Amino acid sequence: MSASSQKTALTAEDIRAMKGRTPIVSLTAYTTPMAQLMDEHCDFVLVGDSVGMVLHGLPSTLGVTMEMMILHGAAVARGLKRAMMVIDMPFGSYEQSPAQAFANAARLMAETGAAAVKLEGGVEMADTIRFLVKRGIPVMAHIGLTPQSINTLGGYKVQGRDAAAKPLIADARAVAEAGAFAVVLEKVPASLADQVTEIVDIPTIGIGASAGCDGQVLVVDDMLGFFGAFKPKFVKRYAELGPAAEEAIADYASEVRARLFPSAEHTFADHAPQKAPQQD
Repeated sequence: MSASSQKTALTAEDIRAMKGRTPIVSLTAYTTPMAQLMDEHCDFVLVGDSVGMVLHGLPSTLGVTMEMMILHGAAVARGLKRAMMVIDMPFGSYEQSPAQAFANAARLMAETGAAAVKLEGGVEMADTIRFLVKRGIPVMAHIGLTPQSINTLGGYKVQGRDAAAKPLIADARAVAEAGAFAVVLEKVPASLADQVTEIVDIPTIGIGASAGCDGQVLVVDDMLGFFGAFKPKFVKRYAELGPAAEEAIADYASEVRARLFPSAEHTFADHAPQKAPQQD
């Protein structure tokens, strides 16, 4: 089952049912035009809090607000017909208590049209996930490298190596048992990602994990070459649109300064052109 064969939008249950089948395809999106481009090709589209770094120039995801997520989520929803939309819960919107998480998750879904939310954390967030799911909010979990915890993790490091593998497996089991319909595995060793994929009965979505995961997700600006501040090892550039765009902008600036643009074909005459008379 793939998004391109669906006549209606996929649901959390559809994504969960893809466990062990055709790999699940996902990308992030923050705008309507980008969502329209990926709608036919992705099974779910993630409105990620990476928007803070990619579009707003923030140094991390920690400064992303509920209002930012709602703004971009609503824009993405307008561009989707078939792919499921999942939206990130920003830092500080769910960690305090399950009740806080429910209030903010409900707001995100109501004001954007998202079909599910994604939150970071494993064992420590299991009760919150269970609370949300019991109240009708589908949850995608996110373990391994959790960017919102960057200050406690000590940087964007690989997670789950050596002795740290056991706690990561415990995280995966905890979120699956709590009712998450899928779990993102970010920046974990490939062999561990494969092990987790075999252990849990929900789809694993890799980003810097393993081709053996049940699906993959990337930040769209990374894979298209728009975001050039840094390039994670796990990113493959499928295009270099950033340099191409910069070259086009430079050409435009050069033509404007040389008064080559606008040319006659891009300007308007004093009088409308005469229409040719119609013949009987």
